[in-house]
Amino acid sequence: MPADPSALPTLIDTPDGSRTAFNARFGEAYGSRFGAAGQARHVFVEGTDTHTHPTPRVLEIGFGVGVNFRATLTDAARRGVPLEYVAYEFDPATSEVLRAVAEGNEGTEHPAWTALLEGWPTLPTLTVEAEQVRLTVHFLDVLTADLPQAWASALYLDGFSPDRNPEVWTPEVAARLAGALAPGGILATYSAAGRVRRALAAAGLSVEKRAGPKGKREHLRAVREPLPPLSGQ
Repeated sequence: MPADPSALPTLIDTPDGSRTAFNARFGEAYGSRFGAAGQARHVFVEGTDTHTHPTPRVLEIGFGVGVNFRATLTDAARRGVPLEYVAYEFDPATSEVLRAVAEGNEGTEHPAWTALLEGWPTLPTLTVEAEQVRLTVHFLDVLTADLPQAWASALYLDGFSPDRNPEVWTPEVAARLAGALAPGGILATYSAAGRVRRALAAAGLSVEKRAGPKGKREHLRAVREPLPPLSGQ
């Protein structure tokens, strides 16, 4: 039976035709009010060079309402490349919210998204495999969960703002996230806060400010240095 619309979080239509939703617990929207899909593409898919990677392995902190995943899924399907995607989500929205946010937007026809909605949320872990896509969502607190080590070609740090959810943005968490990146891997976040930049730099990542998506002047990108070439090459 469909959920009572009055019980759903407030949905927000954004200027690029996509949607996000308001999270009452943290007092802010899951994605940009200036363009949720635009932010997903600019900051995360393109900001981590996932849109050019031949075999992207994405680690997302804060699956939210799935906008970043659908943007990544759409890009991988368009290019015909395999996608491995691992996400951590401590406080999952309902499948009705995910469905309502996604309706009429990119990625909704892909079998991986359909399977996600059918299984959501399977505790403690949901795994979906469809058409070169393997998605794993861990419904665990990333502060204490075991993260993959030296695995991710891209890391999407999207856990609400540092002011609203400060625990995710500490130097300790930054160090754990840096360890999850493969050599040469790239972390991106919509935040440009000084304390976030300093935490990522202290974790050994090379951090730069980049032009932000619509409505935001800057965002951060941080790179784990690639391994040096083998001797004699």
